[in-house]
Amino acid sequence: MRQASVRAHNLALVLQTVANSANRMSRATVAATTGLTRATVSALVDDLVAGTLLTELEPSPRTGAGRPAMGLALAPNGPAGLGLEINVDYLAACVVDLTGAVRHRLIEHADQRPVGAATALAGLGALATRARELATADGLPLAGAALAVPGLVTAAGLVRVAPNLGWQDVDVPALLPALADLALTVDNEANLAALGELRADGAGTDFVYVSGEIGIGAGIVLDGTLYRGVRGWSGEIGHLPVYPDGLPCRCGSRGCLERYAGQEAIEADGADAAGRALGIALASVVNLLDVDMIVLGGAYAPLLPRLRPGIEAELHRRALTADLAPITLRAATLGADAAMRGAADSVIRAVQADPATWLSQTSRR
Repeated sequence: MRQASVRAHNLALVLQTVANSANRMSRATVAATTGLTRATVSALVDDLVAGTLLTELEPSPRTGAGRPAMGLALAPNGPAGLGLEINVDYLAACVVDLTGAVRHRLIEHADQRPVGAATALAGLGALATRARELATADGLPLAGAALAVPGLVTAAGLVRVAPNLGWQDVDVPALLPALADLALTVDNEANLAALGELRADGAGTDFVYVSGEIGIGAGIVLDGTLYRGVRGWSGEIGHLPVYPDGLPCRCGSRGCLERYAGQEAIEADGADAAGRALGIALASVVNLLDVDMIVLGGAYAPLLPRLRPGIEAELHRRALTADLAPITLRAATLGADAAMRGAADSVIRAVQADPATWLSQTSRR
């Protein structure tokens, strides 16, 4: 490995060691944990502190012999992530600092279906600008932005189809000039929510996150990694047919789950019917993937007590392993904010995975 590559690897190793530790670490404990020499760790920590990625804390009082060591922690005034979400009936933005704390949260409730992609994204751009101004006022530099969208998204940020928004082949980055100077990623909202939940609560290494809004999506986490499928479009649980000859769906099919368990269906028919439909779909997911945890997020999180009886009854009836191994059903820790929180967190995780790039960018400013 070239020297620059070794340094980049070691910077990430030191930063992630501090970030992932449940206890306060000193330079000496980082060296012992990573296997790097104390001199190497000390030089790397100096660079990370200078780049506002780490901060040094006053040592805890010590009663024994020797000089107490300074502690290390992620810098709350370091690079922050801008998390954005566009959904059928709202726009949202949040700023999350390097420690994972939400510094600002903005939500505008409005139906995005009648206005079209360009107008909806212009509104989101204005909301993002407000969030950026708040971050600047706090002295927080933004490392990038990530946008959660309820649809099928390519790696380049093209939304191939978002049925509930009425979008098809929408080039999202091109319609967000307000963010042209930031690194922007676009991803499915359930995928980002699942990643946010994985980081926030340690939900386990295998679970299915189900996001309930007007549409329904799922993020599948297997062995601690988001499963995306061949083209990155996995998790469209809202279009599993629960009643094959049932109501027509916006996607062009009939009997899809979201027609019976989306927010509009719950408002019309109540949570009992929605719980049963969810249970039918989730039993198929459990039979296919052999997961033992289902996490309900979005609008489902506060509704879990009302949805639980129907879901559990159908899981018990239809999941082959229901009598052999329990299936845990719980509400998302991040609740309705999971997608935009997961979006912001993805920016922060990228910095932690590659601090050398952030340091090189800040040195040129």
